[in-house]
Amino acid sequence: MSRAFLLAAGLGTRLRPLTYHTPKCLLPIQGTPLLAIWLDLLSRHGVREVLINTHWLHEQVEAFFRQHLPGTAQAFRFRYKADGSSGSRGLMGEWPEVRLFYEARLLGSAGTIAANREWVSDGEPFFILYGDNLTNVNLSAMLAFHKTHGLPFTLGVFEPEDPSRCGIAEVAADGTVLGFVEKPARPKSNLAAAGIYVADARIFDFFPPAKASFDPMDLGYHVLPRLVGNMKAYFIKEFIRDIGTMEAYEKVQIEWVETEAGK
Repeated sequence: MSRAFLLAAGLGTRLRPLTYHTPKCLLPIQGTPLLAIWLDLLSRHGVREVLINTHWLHEQVEAFFRQHLPGTAQAFRFRYKADGSSGSRGLMGEWPEVRLFYEARLLGSAGTIAANREWVSDGEPFFILYGDNLTNVNLSAMLAFHKTHGLPFTLGVFEPEDPSRCGIAEVAADGTVLGFVEKPARPKSNLAAAGIYVADARIFDFFPPAKASFDPMDLGYHVLPRLVGNMKAYFIKEFIRDIGTMEAYEKVQIEWVETEAGK
């Protein structure tokens, strides 16, 4: 049974005015909410539990799951989770069990993971996925790759149009990541972090010590540079786009139709 963090709590400021009234993760791609596309992908690749963090317009995300996953609205103070049944029907199949983790203030990508470290403390690999990506990446192949190298982290990478807007990895011939800088002014390679990663509980050994904690704590700035030499790069050949700007969001509506048609 594999698990995944799906990080979806961002404000979506670059997508305003769309995100004034709709959280970014529920924006439609050809009529289907981005969140539903992610859940379909996770289901196809055998992910059985997913933790989704929420913040901006979190009530809409909760309402989405009350509609599509009956039982998700069983409430705890800052967490909503599925009722533990064997499966719930999604838009296109059986979705994983969902836990919604509400953040009254944004914790950052690494902060969300740190706050839920007990959930992934069994030593099994888990995914870390940025929910503002649209992709059809083969997660099964990526997980299989992760299990071959024995390191605590696999960094999904791709070749972006503008490397200066991304976290950039320097990668050795054997795939070991030898350097990582978030949004460098002068990128030293054209391999960018994709926001699609595999890790296990050893990742917490590379989090900043408590006395030097950051709030919010970000994977790209505060954790990945510390993992240099202890992670391998996995090149993503499939479709992947960040929908985080109006231009990208409008462009991806056409690209996604072409991608799905080419299956």
